[in-house]
Amino acid sequence: MKSTPHRVRALGARTLLIMLAAPACAKAQHDGGELKPLPPVPVLSVQALAGKRIAVLPITLVAADPLLQPDTGYAPYRDRRQALHRTDSIISEALVGRGPEVGWVLPPELRKMARRAAGFVPDPDQMGQAVLRAPKLTTIPDPLRSSLRSLLAIADGRLALVPAALGFGPEPDGEIRADLSLVLGDVRSGKVLWRSLALGRGKTADDALNAALATVLPGP
Repeated sequence: MKSTPHRVRALGARTLLIMLAAPACAKAQHDGGELKPLPPVPVLSVQALAGKRIAVLPITLVAADPLLQPDTGYAPYRDRRQALHRTDSIISEALVGRGPEVGWVLPPELRKMARRAAGFVPDPDQMGQAVLRAPKLTTIPDPLRSSLRSLLAIADGRLALVPAALGFGPEPDGEIRADLSLVLGDVRSGKVLWRSLALGRGKTADDALNAALATVLPGP
């Protein structure tokens, strides 16, 4: 039997969720329908980044388990373009609010810089940054590394924070779980300096994403 495009997309979304969640959620599985607390995850020390300019790339991969119903709190994310924009906005707000001492260069500013240097700097939305979601990746691969070096040369920095992928899935109690893969890399050395899988739950996808961000970003 041939696979339909819808089925392929559904399988792809579920595969992404499994890949994102499996390493960190092994201890968070529920027994007998009872949810256990989500496991702790590596926190980003914004104090160590104080005064530095950190480019924040736009996210390019947002997926959901097909079991999420249309009338759930995931509805605003069903349109891909809207989902990417909404995710960027929530991440940016969390970074600025919880790490005001860092010189975040957010996606809208990166896009402006790239447009002004069109032909010399790649589009920040088309750099293939989702590849960094692979949990065992310790070095930024080319051509992504070369693209990042070109972009950060005009952004006057060497560190990039990459929201590599975001997955949403249903919980047994009716809430939504968000799994956000975040990576901090040094584009000059090509090294991945920090990575974390931020995990959160909430009644809506927005609530779940904000809860996930709160686990990796210390409060002000």
